[in-house]
Amino acid sequence: SPPPASAETAPRKKVTLQSIRQKHREKTPLAAATAHDYPSGVFCDKGGMDLCLVGDSLAMVALGHDSTTRITLEEMMHHSRAVARGSKAAFLVGDLPFGSYERSPEHALDNAIRYIREGHVEAVKLEGGVEVAATCKRLVDVGIPVLGHIGLTPQRATSLSGFRAQGTSLPKAQDLLADALALQEAGCFSIVLESVPSPVAAFITRRLAIPTIGIGAGPHCSGQVLVQMDMLGIYDKFSPKFCKLYQQLEPLIVKAMQDYADEVRSRTFPVEKIHTYAMEKGEEERFLKWVREMYNE
Repeated sequence: SPPPASAETAPRKKVTLQSIRQKHREKTPLAAATAHDYPSGVFCDKGGMDLCLVGDSLAMVALGHDSTTRITLEEMMHHSRAVARGSKAAFLVGDLPFGSYERSPEHALDNAIRYIREGHVEAVKLEGGVEVAATCKRLVDVGIPVLGHIGLTPQRATSLSGFRAQGTSLPKAQDLLADALALQEAGCFSIVLESVPSPVAAFITRRLAIPTIGIGAGPHCSGQVLVQMDMLGIYDKFSPKFCKLYQQLEPLIVKAMQDYADEVRSRTFPVEKIHTYAMEKGEEERFLKWVREMYNE
């Protein structure tokens, strides 16, 4: 069993592109999770994640929007800076949000440079396959690491008729392979495969020289990623089929809030001498005497 979490835990060695590639060569699965603020970044580090993804899913799970397309680059950078303060060891990747890279490779480059500089991330993630390969190559050519993302691409959920599995027929699976090969050729260091049938994801993984990170793509990818708020049972709207619930924290948090509210109303919190501060020695008596004399209390 893992050691208990502690603030005294020795610092982890920084995860780099080199160490990611080394793990892939050794066939050691990569563990990744999303984060959206300082505490969730800390959890990624203390939990031993190889990659910490500031995903645009935070538009839904942290900001309450009904789509990932609602979030802006400025908002993503704001959240990424907070995550970067908490996640020091994991390799930090930020999602380029909808509208920040589709116009042209140069448009994407401008925004990726801003994201690296102002968002404090180490790499960016783009959604799409063949159609964004030239954009990925432009970023990689100037030294910006790129994580690809194919299969279910949430930024395009409307055009995909919702959050549906992709690659479910032979022609569609062949298209996904073409997408993956194009992104690899463009220089992506890894590719996320989302909501892809397990046999298709396994085949694509075998055909690539770079690691695949699965999310709803079966156990044969080079690694896995989950949305932290989903896996901890905090997001209250829905839980994807592919997500394992490692903890159900929502009822625990709600119960704690209810207990606090009850204790406030019953005046059982705060407790004197436990949650309160004392005056200097002898000063409380002087203070109370002054109150009686001046205010007749």
